[in-house]
Amino acid sequence: MWWIYALGSALFAALTAVFAKIGIKNINTDLAVAIRTVVIVFMAWGIVFSKGAQQYMGSLTKSNLMFLAFSGITTGLSWIFYFRALEVGNVSQVAPVDKLSLALTIIFSVLFLGETLSLKTAIGASCILIGTVIMIL
Repeated sequence: MWWIYALGSALFAALTAVFAKIGIKNINTDLAVAIRTVVIVFMAWGIVFSKGAQQYMGSLTKSNLMFLAFSGITTGLSWIFYFRALEVGNVSQVAPVDKLSLALTIIFSVLFLGETLSLKTAIGASCILIGTVIMIL
């Protein structure tokens, strides 16, 4: 079932790029990122409270909080760079290059998480790397 959620993620990520490009027209991209972030904050906390997940707040460790904070910082930086790229580039070019993150994630998962790299995954990551170079050139 994981792949259904992953496909949903891909669909909404694709729509995100299109909506963001339309939304940043004639405005500062930092302001756009801030507005997007506020919407996400309300949406995320709404889901937490609607599912009763706030009851698990006490089980958070310092490590959980630290790495979630790092994840939030890197997400914010990613969005800032992404919106700048959308401001000056075409969605059809920016979004695919942004997906180089997929290949980088595979590499990082092996280096930092000790995950095993299968031949199939290595070939897929290589194709993403090659495709990204082609898109940039």
